[in-house]
Amino acid sequence: MIKYNLKCDKDHEFESWFSSSEEFEKLIKRKLLECIYCSSKNIDKSIMSPMVSNSKNKNEEFDIMKKDLKSHKNKLLKLRKYIEKNFDYVGKDFSKKVREIYYDKKNKKAIYGTTTFEERKELSEEGIDLLSIPWVNKDN
Repeated sequence: MIKYNLKCDKDHEFESWFSSSEEFEKLIKRKLLECIYCSSKNIDKSIMSPMVSNSKNKNEEFDIMKKDLKSHKNKLLKLRKYIEKNFDYVGKDFSKKVREIYYDKKNKKAIYGTTTFEERKELSEEGIDLLSIPWVNKDN
């Protein structure tokens, strides 16, 4: 496992863990990484300070890290389960459907789906705030 400090083209900084540097490069090439603040797909590694530890601490740190990752994954899976149970899936029609709900003040329907970066930007310019949630695979 390797942790990188990341930075998007809008200067938002955040961290993420990867199984290897090769895995990071593969995800970057396929544009599968996005900024947790603005969903930008233009991500680079930022300056990192090295962590020095002895081999005894490494095993302990790895176990703690594995436990933390599992805990975070379980929380994201619970969130996904809640969303799937309580919200209507509208798929790629999300930006159209969210506008219908937003401009019809009587409609309180809860939906989820997908948007492109451009659609998110347009919705934001209209005053429609969205929340991007990491969609954890149930099987992995």
